[in-house]
Amino acid sequence: MIKKHGLTANKALGQNFLLDTQLLSRIASVPGDLQDSLVFEVGPGPGGLTQALLQAGAKVKAVERDERCLPALQELSNHFPDQLNVINEDALKIDLSQLFDTPFHIVSNLPYNVGSALLIKWLSSADWPPAWQSLTLMFQREVADRIVAKEGSSAYGRLSILAQWRCDAKLAMSVHRSAFTPPPKVMSAIVHLTPKEQPESVSPEMLAKLTQTAFSQRRKMLRQSLKSLPGGLDALKTVGIDGARRPETVSVDEFVTLARCLSA
Repeated sequence: MIKKHGLTANKALGQNFLLDTQLLSRIASVPGDLQDSLVFEVGPGPGGLTQALLQAGAKVKAVERDERCLPALQELSNHFPDQLNVINEDALKIDLSQLFDTPFHIVSNLPYNVGSALLIKWLSSADWPPAWQSLTLMFQREVADRIVAKEGSSAYGRLSILAQWRCDAKLAMSVHRSAFTPPPKVMSAIVHLTPKEQPESVSPEMLAKLTQTAFSQRRKMLRQSLKSLPGGLDALKTVGIDGARRPETVSVDEFVTLARCLSA
């Protein structure tokens, strides 16, 4: 398909094509049985993962910005009638509530240049639980490690907290760089996230602001970084968190408690 349509991965779009059919089938199985399920995919490219999802029985809505890939995806659609709908658009501009009116899964080999931004967008929904039932996403291994990291580790940071306060996050599998065409310079990994109950009385906006402020200077003590946040120092005292601690030592639950205090 790639040869037929003269496709090459576009670095500017963060593309790396994944063609190993066995690996793609394993990725498509991570969310569970997808027979007759709705799936949203970002950046299908020539359609390797898309085909695995379709073969698993899913009905896929895919957003592809690169017009060069559309003819290949149309051929795939012809092979799986009524299962694939491709939208030529920028994924960051997509409003999922306009695409789906019933629960769905998100499964994607995300373009590296927009992966974190899309994840934060999906995790920051004002409505919770979200319409999506799970996220199965490919990231650079470094980013994947940050998503699932626990406090005290060098990978732990803002992305860890934003992912874990509302979701159960786990590393589903590692993917070697040699599996891609062309091979990227870094290793990759699949992260699987499922929504859990949101802690009460916590504003997502406040948690996002708190974590951004705290980790903007991650080597500084909390009392130094949070003094620029209105009410930050008072909140530390109220909840009993030592201001001499550094942000990477503060657990997700403790950040949630701080955000709850600030939200109030």
